[in-house]
Amino acid sequence: MPGGPLFGIFLPQLRMPFSTIETRVRAAEEAGFDSAWFMDHLAPPAAPEHDTLEAWTLASAIAARTISIRLGHLVLCDPFRHPALLAKMAATVDVISEGRLELGIGWGSVEAELASFGFGPEAPAVRAAKLDEALQIIELMFTGERFDYDGVHYRLHDAIGRPRPVHGRVPVHIGGAGTRLTMPLVARHADWWNCPSYAIERLHELLPLARDVRVSAQHPVGLAPSAAARDEVEAVARKRFGTWGGLITGTPAEVAAALRREVDAGVELFVVQLSDFGTPETIELFAREVIPEVRGQ
Repeated sequence: MPGGPLFGIFLPQLRMPFSTIETRVRAAEEAGFDSAWFMDHLAPPAAPEHDTLEAWTLASAIAARTISIRLGHLVLCDPFRHPALLAKMAATVDVISEGRLELGIGWGSVEAELASFGFGPEAPAVRAAKLDEALQIIELMFTGERFDYDGVHYRLHDAIGRPRPVHGRVPVHIGGAGTRLTMPLVARHADWWNCPSYAIERLHELLPLARDVRVSAQHPVGLAPSAAARDEVEAVARKRFGTWGGLITGTPAEVAAALRREVDAGVELFVVQLSDFGTPETIELFAREVIPEVRGQ
């Protein structure tokens, strides 16, 4: 691909105050990362007792404090927001950021969280069907023209979405790997399919189901500054992310080699979560020594 793959950093807003998140996103922007991504949970499923900032409010604040880096969520939980409201929020953040929003979304697979906060109960197939309709409504909202919509789950009459996104619409990323519910949504609606870390080993199997959609891959990464530090960094990374799947550890050259193999398979965007949670030093090291190697520069 011209210019090589894109790179994003995943900074889930957990155990980090806003000042730290801002510092790390700005470090990624200055280092040359293309995008920064947050999570969307009312309470973190694995650590509900910890503070976590609301996804859209955080993105709005970061948008006002950055210049060039694109911003998104992996992934927004569709049941949390009516699609008309979601489209309005997306267009607003896109305008605030001067066209830098990426709309990452999923149909909501953490059933315990949905139950805790009163969303549902609804079967996965129903949530997927509602996302299907939501994505249709979002695209209609982005046109800036009045419309009616008569679906099974949503009905809108004489609705309109203004302002429009800066570039007319916002790129849609659908995350997940389910062949029955998620991948058909990817093929129908997505600009990007985000392959989560747990499904990386099935990338070749799933790629044909994405059809002509661009592909991104999520990876937890343990980046060692030297061969001498490799074992220590790998131990920490495996402790933190070893059950997630898709873990890559090693020196910059080793990490780059692993990612390069996925470029050859068709991946155009890597979203990495660094095992030290993205300190500016590791962000800079990744940008300086991994990204150029993957891009063949």
